[in-house]
Amino acid sequence: MKRATKRGWPSTIIGIVLLALMLFPVYWMVNASLQPTGLPLQGDWFPFHPDFGGYATALRDQGDNLATSLVVSLGSVALSLGLAAPAAYALAQFPVRGTDLVLFGILITQMVPSIAVANALYVAYNDLGLLNSYLGLILADSTAGAPFAIILLRSSMQGIPREIIEAARVDGAGRLRVLRAVVLPVSANSLITAALFTFLFTWSDFLFALTLNTTDTVQPITLGIYQYVGAHTNQWNAIMATAVLASVPAAVLLVVAQRHVAAGAADGAIK
Repeated sequence: MKRATKRGWPSTIIGIVLLALMLFPVYWMVNASLQPTGLPLQGDWFPFHPDFGGYATALRDQGDNLATSLVVSLGSVALSLGLAAPAAYALAQFPVRGTDLVLFGILITQMVPSIAVANALYVAYNDLGLLNSYLGLILADSTAGAPFAIILLRSSMQGIPREIIEAARVDGAGRLRVLRAVVLPVSANSLITAALFTFLFTWSDFLFALTLNTTDTVQPITLGIYQYVGAHTNQWNAIMATAVLASVPAAVLLVVAQRHVAAGAADGAIK
């Protein structure tokens, strides 16, 4: 027991040090966002007298960009899951010819550099009139979310006992009803996991936003922060406040869905 205690303290100290190093950028971001206007290096190490003026400025200047990111992210989640769920169901439960080849192709799409996809989409979007549009960004970001969701959901759906599906079919349910009433509820953890990661992919996207937007009409928060730094380099509290506000949705979703993500990842790993 004593030997285990001696080994535990160094590990705990190392863990605390590593955690502090990883969280230092977050601390610095929050601390700088609560300092008065000016260089963050001139502020205190702790905001004893917090100034929320940076948040007011950030909401005024970047509120529309936050709303744009939210609309595009939710749209990408809906489109990715709408495409991935039936595709994964077919690949997992039906004897589709060439399943391995299809899965290999889906994996290949995950290896293509985003800049190559963005450049190809720019030419197509220019012809189709999808530049500077919500739909254009939703479609572009779904190119990353949909393949990931298909792979994850297929692994989960493969574990559903065929007896459950056959029982539903015997009761008169069609294939779409079986998918909606049986398969999707059983795969809830994997669905939530796929939705969360698709949201995070889209929320943090910068490359598609920069390439597929030539005006300020549809500007996600990542692009807004990039341009904000250049335009307001003396207002670091507003810039850091924008970064904090941009981090809140992702942090909240990770905390709320943590249990489902762990279960969903395990479902995909076991199969």
